[in-house]
Amino acid sequence: MSDQTSTMTHEEQLVVEKVERSKRLMKKARFKKNMSNPSWVFWSLFKYMTLILASFAVLVPPYSVLMASFKTLDEYYNTSKVGLPETFMNFTNYIKVFTDGDLGLAFLNTGTILLVSLFFTIVFGTQVAYVLSRFEFRGKKLVLLAYVVAMVIPAVTTQVATFEVIKSLGLINNKASVVLLYIGADVVMIYVFLQFMKGIPEELDEAAKMEGASYFLIYRTIILPLLKPAIATIIILRTIFIYNDFYFPLLYLPESSQVTVSTALYKFTSVFGTEWTTISAGIVIILVPSIVVFLTLQKQIYSGVTNGAVKG
Repeated sequence: MSDQTSTMTHEEQLVVEKVERSKRLMKKARFKKNMSNPSWVFWSLFKYMTLILASFAVLVPPYSVLMASFKTLDEYYNTSKVGLPETFMNFTNYIKVFTDGDLGLAFLNTGTILLVSLFFTIVFGTQVAYVLSRFEFRGKKLVLLAYVVAMVIPAVTTQVATFEVIKSLGLINNKASVVLLYIGADVVMIYVFLQFMKGIPEELDEAAKMEGASYFLIYRTIILPLLKPAIATIIILRTIFIYNDFYFPLLYLPESSQVTVSTALYKFTSVFGTEWTTISAGIVIILVPSIVVFLTLQKQIYSGVTNGAVKG
C-alpha cells in the first residue's frame, strides 16, 4: 500500500514538473513573439523607465536627508548632497535638534493634540453618520449638500475668516484652536462612515428597538462596534495628517511653549542662514514614528480605504 502511494506521488511530481516546464516554454515563446513587436518593446521600456524615475524621485530626497543628518555644516556645503558622510558616528546634529529644538516638548504637545482630536473626531463622525444614514428628517439632503460644498471649497479661501473666529474666541496659543480645526476640517471621514453604515443591516436596529433599546444604546452597542474597521482607517489617516501638519500649528500656536513636531525645526531657520544638517536630523527623528506606524498598520490602511469605497 505504501509502495503504491509513493509511486502515485512520484507520478504526480512528474506531471507537475511537465506542466511547469510547459509554462516556462510558453512564457519564453510569448516573450520572443513580443520582442518582435516594436510597439510592445517601446511601451515596456517606457513603463519600466517611468517606474525607475518615479522610484528615484521618491527615494532620493529622504536618502539625501539621512546622509545630511550625519554631516557637519562645512561637509554639507562642500560635498555632494547625496554623497556619503565622512562618518556615520556623528550624532551631534541629533543631540542638538533634540535639546535646542525642544523635541521632547514638541512630541508631548503633538500627542495631546492628536489624542483629543482623534477622540472627538471619531465620536462626532460616527454619530453624524448614524443620524444621516438611519433617520429621515426635513433638510437631510441640505445637510449632505453642505458637506459636499465644504469639500469642494479650497480651505485657503476661508483661512482669514477662520483666523478671525479663533482670535475672537481667545484661542490663539491654545491647543483648543487646532483641536477645533482638526475636528471640523475633515468632511471626508463622514462619507467613509456613511459608506460603512450602508453595510450594517437596519434589521439589527429594529431588533434592538423591539427589546426596548434607546437610540443611543443602539449606537453604542451595535453601530459603534461594527464601525471598527472604518474607525481604524480614520484613526490611521488622521494621525498621519495631524502629526505632519505644519500650517495650523504655525499659525495658531506661535509661542515656543506650544511647539509641535512639525514646527519644532522652524527655529533652525533665520535670515542669517539655515542649519540644514540639524534640520535633517530632526526630520529623521520625526519620521521614525510615522514609518513605524505605517509599516505596522499598512494592511489596515489599504483594506479600510478599499472597503469604505465599495460598501453599499
